[in-house]
Amino acid sequence: MATPTFKTKIYSDGADLNDMKAINQNAFVTGFTTNPSLLKKAGVTDYLAFAKKAVATFPDESISFEVFSNDPATMQKEAELLHELGPNVYVKVPIRTTAGESTATLIHDLTAAGIQVNITAIATTEQVKESVAAIVPGTPSIVSIFVGRVADTGADPMPFVKESVALTADRDEIELLWASTREIYNITQAEALGVDIVTVPPTILTKLVSKYGQTGDEVTMNTVKGFEADIKATGLNIL
Repeated sequence: MATPTFKTKIYSDGADLNDMKAINQNAFVTGFTTNPSLLKKAGVTDYLAFAKKAVATFPDESISFEVFSNDPATMQKEAELLHELGPNVYVKVPIRTTAGESTATLIHDLTAAGIQVNITAIATTEQVKESVAAIVPGTPSIVSIFVGRVADTGADPMPFVKESVALTADRDEIELLWASTREIYNITQAEALGVDIVTVPPTILTKLVSKYGQTGDEVTMNTVKGFEADIKATGLNIL
C-alpha cells in the first residue's frame, strides 16, 4: 500500500523513546507531543532526563513538553528550563490551572521572552480567542484544541474546529493543532478544514499505515478473514 501523504502535519503522541524511534521511521510523522498521562503510562521516572534524550534523538522534529506546576511563577521557571533544551522545543501550557485560573498572562510573558508555547487542553472557542490574544506576535506557537474530548461529550465538534481555524488564520506564527484524535478519518477532516497539525496516537498511526485508502470490499474481506483466524485460534464450533 502506498505511503499516505497529507498537507496537514502529523505529530505523534509519545513518551517511550523506543516507540518514538519506530514511529519516526514513517516519513509523514514530523513531530511529537508528550503529556503527564503519557509519561505515566510509559513509566518515565526522570522527566528532564527523558526530555533531554528525546531532544537529542529527534533534533529536527518539533517536540512539546508540558509544565507540571499550577502557580504562574513556578510554571514560568519550568517553561524556561524546558525551552533551553533545544530550538525545536515547544512548552505546553494548559489554558487553565487546576484551580480554573487562566494562564493567559503567563502565555503572554513567555511568548514575549521568545519562548515557543503549545497551549493545551483547549475546548471552547473563547479559550482559542484568549490564547491567540495572549500570544505575542512573532513567537512561533501552537494552539491545541481537544477535538476528540469535545466529541466525547456528545457535542458536534466541527463548528468548534471551523471557528478555531478562522481565529488563527491571520496569525502566521500560530499553528492550530487537532488533539485527542480518535480515528483515521479525523486526519482527513482536519486537512479538509485547514488545520495545521494533527497529533495522532501510535495505535492510530499503525492503522494509518496498514488501512488508509482501503476499499469497502477490502474492508469486508479483511474482516471476515480476521473472524476466520479467530475461529481457528479458539477451536470453537457450532456443529
